[in-house]
Amino acid sequence: MNARKPVVTFMPQKLTIAVRPGTTLLDAAKRVHAGVRTRCGGVAGCLMCKVHVASDQAGSLQPPTHAEKVKLGPLLEAGTRLSCQARVTNDVTVTVPEDPLKAAIRKKLAEQEEDEWFR
Repeated sequence: MNARKPVVTFMPQKLTIAVRPGTTLLDAAKRVHAGVRTRCGGVAGCLMCKVHVASDQAGSLQPPTHAEKVKLGPLLEAGTRLSCQARVTNDVTVTVPEDPLKAAIRKKLAEQEEDEWFR
């Protein structure tokens, strides 16, 4: 008899995937192309793979690893997790932050559009 696999939902893309318990959020994100960036290969070295988990969803992941506690400190209290370390236990929804380069470009384009509107 197969137990139901936990479902991970990545926001704001609304991408979902069923995974085996114990799968990292980074592995799940890679499988659905959720845009979680990493440079270190998933060893908590680069801190690029941060995601946000709402407080009511925190119990759907294994407790933070020692690496997360050391690297994130107070950000853990605010719901930030390293997707390479956070392992799924139950259905969970996580938010992938906007890529910083894309955010900067979007902001610059919005400023240019506003400047042109006032001319």
